[in-house]
Amino acid sequence: MNNDLVELIKLSDIDKSIDSFLPKIEAANKKLENAQSKLDRVAERMEDAKALIEQNSTKVAEFENQLEMLNDQLKDITKKSKSVTTEKEVKALTLEEDIAKEKMTFANEEIERLNEINNVKSAEVEDLQAEFDKEKELVEQIATEVQETNVTIDSKKAELYGKREDCVINIKPNVLQFYEKIRMWARNSAIVPIRKQACHGCFLKINDKTYAEVIKSQEIITCPHCGRILYIEPQMDDEE
Repeated sequence: MNNDLVELIKLSDIDKSIDSFLPKIEAANKKLENAQSKLDRVAERMEDAKALIEQNSTKVAEFENQLEMLNDQLKDITKKSKSVTTEKEVKALTLEEDIAKEKMTFANEEIERLNEINNVKSAEVEDLQAEFDKEKELVEQIATEVQETNVTIDSKKAELYGKREDCVINIKPNVLQFYEKIRMWARNSAIVPIRKQACHGCFLKINDKTYAEVIKSQEIITCPHCGRILYIEPQMDDEE
């Protein structure tokens, strides 16, 4: 077999091995991304609950201030009622008192309602905090796993890149450039075997003349249909 073709096949195998790490890296990063997204959602829900509690607490404080003012208003009405002399003044004070009491009733009801909501939300915050702590621990665990995976992959890739450099040295520059040009679009199927007299890249049948040229392996032969570099696998030679 042509020496350049032999080295190209080795180079192609190395490139396939290097590229095979990409899905593993993407899968690890995706796992970490999903875990982080879940953690962020829990944190967001917890912050929303805390914000609502704070908002309700502010409203409760406002209603409590209003109750104090209404209570003072009722005291003033009581004082005034002792000095009124006309029925008109009595009715006016009675109306003022009724309105103040209605406002106090509403304020008390709102305080009770808001406090009940806060009680529910406070319990929710506790549950969310527990969930957040659990998810945070998981994220940290996955992050450690991803880091270890990346270190292992980087080590293996460095070894493969070293082998690739050794392999490239043995290939003529023009042949290497030709391979890289095909690999730009064919990726890891830039060099493919012929099986059952068909290109294993496009799976179209190879004519007898091209097939014979590939068997001789004296030159770099490409598929007439797709342009990939062709070769005959050793076991295929035995079968032939």
